[in-house]
Amino acid sequence: MKFMKLGSRPDTFYTTEAVRSVSSEVSSDLMIQVKGSRYLLHKFPLLSKCLRLQRLCSESPDTTSMVQLPDFPGGIEAFELCAKFCYGITITLSAYNIVAARCAAEYLQMSEDVEKGNLIYKLEVFFTSCILQGWRDCIVTLQTIRAYPLWSEDLAITGRCIDSIASKVLSHPSKVSLSHSQSRRVRDDAASSCNGAASLRRSDKLAVAAAPPRPNWWAEDLAELGIDLYWRAMAAIKSGGRVPSNLIGDALKVYASRWLPSICISRRRCSNDSDDEDSDSNDGVSSKHRLLLESIISLLPVEKGAVSCGFLLKLLKAANILNASSSSRTEIARRVALQLEEATTSDLLIPNSSGMNNSSSSTTTYDVDLVISILEQFMVQGQSPPTSPPRSKLVLERRRRSRSAENINVEFQERRRSSSASHSSKLKVAKIIDGYLQEIARDVHLPLPKFVAVAEAVPDFARLDHDDLYRAIDIYLKAHHDLNKTDRKRLCRILDCKKLSMEACMHAAQNELLPLRVVVQVLFFEQARAAKSGGKMAAELPPNIKAILMAHGVDPSRATGTLSTTTSVNGGPEDQWSVLGLKSPRSKMSTLRMKLTEDIDGVEDHDEAGRAPGKLKSFCAMPARPRRMFSKLWSNMNSSEKN
Repeated sequence: MKFMKLGSRPDTFYTTEAVRSVSSEVSSDLMIQVKGSRYLLHKFPLLSKCLRLQRLCSESPDTTSMVQLPDFPGGIEAFELCAKFCYGITITLSAYNIVAARCAAEYLQMSEDVEKGNLIYKLEVFFTSCILQGWRDCIVTLQTIRAYPLWSEDLAITGRCIDSIASKVLSHPSKVSLSHSQSRRVRDDAASSCNGAASLRRSDKLAVAAAPPRPNWWAEDLAELGIDLYWRAMAAIKSGGRVPSNLIGDALKVYASRWLPSICISRRRCSNDSDDEDSDSNDGVSSKHRLLLESIISLLPVEKGAVSCGFLLKLLKAANILNASSSSRTEIARRVALQLEEATTSDLLIPNSSGMNNSSSSTTTYDVDLVISILEQFMVQGQSPPTSPPRSKLVLERRRRSRSAENINVEFQERRRSSSASHSSKLKVAKIIDGYLQEIARDVHLPLPKFVAVAEAVPDFARLDHDDLYRAIDIYLKAHHDLNKTDRKRLCRILDCKKLSMEACMHAAQNELLPLRVVVQVLFFEQARAAKSGGKMAAELPPNIKAILMAHGVDPSRATGTLSTTTSVNGGPEDQWSVLGLKSPRSKMSTLRMKLTEDIDGVEDHDEAGRAPGKLKSFCAMPARPRRMFSKLWSNMNSSEKN
């Protein structure tokens, strides 16, 4: 770090009875009061360099003038620097005190008009030739500016430091010195690994030679600045257009990781504090944190992929915690939707701000509406483009037959790749959403329409199997025992039994929480699959089973679609698809008959025509052979459990 020494005389200031004086053969004739501290000094050395003191003393008729400087910038330390300069006492200036000294000299009007080579001139020379040329000096100077924001703006100290920092970041890494934080780490490593004073003296040179600057070497140092100065510095760096957007995103991530965790912790403390006397201070802290978050959001690069989806979702969580503006949350949600396939299930678990502010309310734990909005935006922007060129373009290209076939083929392949990428992204998002459904299904306050809305937002083709969706439904049914028969049917309507694996079908067939209609569908589809795997022809199936299978969209004369049997099941012990410990097949069949009878009675009560559905009647009137087929299915399932 650069420093400058002015003056040659020794320091003769001393304190007596709370009054600062200077040793001299001449008696003091000037008393100055600065923020509660008094100084007994001399007019000649001070008035010869300070124009403001000349004017103040001329206005006082007393021989021993009493000058008060209540609003002196920099306090007593800065005043003593200026006073010692007037006496020729040695002072040391560096990045830590140059702002205070410059503001104090400006306040006292120590310019060239009063005396040549005055303090303002010397400070400007040192600031321009040394402070602005060094990276660490600029960072430290900006950190000290926060105590004198208005003075620093008027004297152009802030703007010149920011321009210097931006120019260093935009320049080639080989032409700038190491970051302050990086060189400090390397120096500490060198000191810990070397022995002897000579090795320690060479540590700085070794550090610079052994550790070349990284592409984002500047991010950690800028993260120490306040949000107002940081925003201006990042805006200047972005406007230069030389730093890639991904490095800008990395720098913002470094700054957010430096400040956002403390924001969330302090916000939780504020929400838990119920004292009225602290509400104003808590609101002030929250407003500062909210400004910080919204400033980070405004600095995000516009390019897709410049920041990760996980980082965007962390910003969205912080925005909900801090009750950020709706425009900020909408902007982050839009950007998340552009790269939703990169997210994870835990990333989407965004706390509900209303639930955090009022823990006794019946609101949901997570903000499901926000996820639905993100998912809908993702599905809209992921629409596949047309796979054929426009007609007019084909007409123009026919005139150039030597290149027409090649151009059309290239364009077709590019659009096909784009369509394929969109399709694969939706497959990934479907897996993420099914995991998300399993997490929010445990919330007892989650209404059924929201759960169904999330599940139906995923297109049917994106789910290659429905095992994860079935697990989410099963968890929801266990957490919501008060669902009536109509709600259970509405919930299970989103499930496609044809896309369930063998393991899921075995669990669903014995799941007493499912509606009867779903259990019947699972049994029929599993019976058809068992018949196909056993070598039986579709023609051998009884007519009533054929009719019910046809009613459910399954053609017995055609091969049954391939079902996934490799879906992995992850979850807690209560969510595992295990049929161990359930009722025996014989008792299960009797339970099924009882449920059929109850369902027929219930339907007859609500049927406008006053008759039971034909499918249930045909099932209850099933002949002996189909019953034997179901008994064989249950025996196969029982034997598989024992194995």
